[in-house]
Amino acid sequence: MNSSTLSDVFRSHPIHIPFSNLPDFTSLRHLPDSYTWTPKDDLLFSASDSDESPPLIDLTDPHVATRLGHACTTWGAFQITNHGVPSRLLDDIEFLSRSLFRLPVHRKLKASRSENGISGYGVARIASFFNKQMWSEGFTVVGSPLDDFRKLWPRHHLKYCEIIQEYEEHMQKLAAKLMRLALGSLGIEEKDIKWAGPGSDFQGAQAAIQLNHYPICPEPDRAMGLPAHTDSTLMTILYQNNAAGLQVFREDVGWVTVPPVPGSLVVNVGDLLHILTNGIFPSVLHRARVNHVRSRFSLAYLWGPPSDLTISPLPKLVNPLQSPLYPSLTWKQYLATKATHFNQSLSFIRNCPSSDQMF
Repeated sequence: MNSSTLSDVFRSHPIHIPFSNLPDFTSLRHLPDSYTWTPKDDLLFSASDSDESPPLIDLTDPHVATRLGHACTTWGAFQITNHGVPSRLLDDIEFLSRSLFRLPVHRKLKASRSENGISGYGVARIASFFNKQMWSEGFTVVGSPLDDFRKLWPRHHLKYCEIIQEYEEHMQKLAAKLMRLALGSLGIEEKDIKWAGPGSDFQGAQAAIQLNHYPICPEPDRAMGLPAHTDSTLMTILYQNNAAGLQVFREDVGWVTVPPVPGSLVVNVGDLLHILTNGIFPSVLHRARVNHVRSRFSLAYLWGPPSDLTISPLPKLVNPLQSPLYPSLTWKQYLATKATHFNQSLSFIRNCPSSDQMF
């Protein structure tokens, strides 16, 4: 991961978050007004009664590319098994998350995210777009977590750093494989993506890791762990422990819960892959709900292109009957738009008459 460049991407277009000390969630017996959500706070707050859910795909299935492409087209999300990430490593990364978020609040705040920073402990970057606070806490890792982890675990930080490093290595390989399969289902070959590199290993790609904790909530029906949003990535690979909470939105169905499957990973199509495929793969709207029985932990691998690479609809997916729906832009430029227009960003750049008016 080219951490300095990725940090620059986010710092150059920051989303202002009025950071204040997060509460000790375990001490709250009633939901404060500032954490109480209603439909006026999120128009998509209501849930669906549908029992549908995104497909569960075995990556060793001989028809995996077709199944994966269909899932990307119809859902913008899916779960995968036999993905090659060792179960031992998934256990380790969950152990790290539990160890981190169970620290006393004053300890976690030692590694809090600076005002203009990216890495560290704090609230989600999307917090500033909502009037209510979220029943969650997070920790972002961009580049080496050594300095932050040393503040949290003065004696044992190296052990946790090794877990993060190994997890990143596996995720990068998996993301590249999923990218090849997804685009391959559309007839896209290695030669069609110049930045993919030899063997389409996408070594120039960049990523961030986001650890999330959704504590037990006294009134979960009126709280929100993470409100509705799309990811400003090519794709996001999520590990969730065995507590339900992740929901995805599909126009014809509404909100549906992604049931936790032990050992599986959830994959979301991001905004940049939506642009790259000229809208064929929808960028999935998703959110996280909370419960009153058990804490939920998740870990998102947010995968994107080199920060200065120009992304535009692939020529093979554009023809006289289907012109490009989106202009060419870099990840930096897209994040600038997202920082202002949030979930309307794709519509904004699609309808903007010129790039000069866009940025």
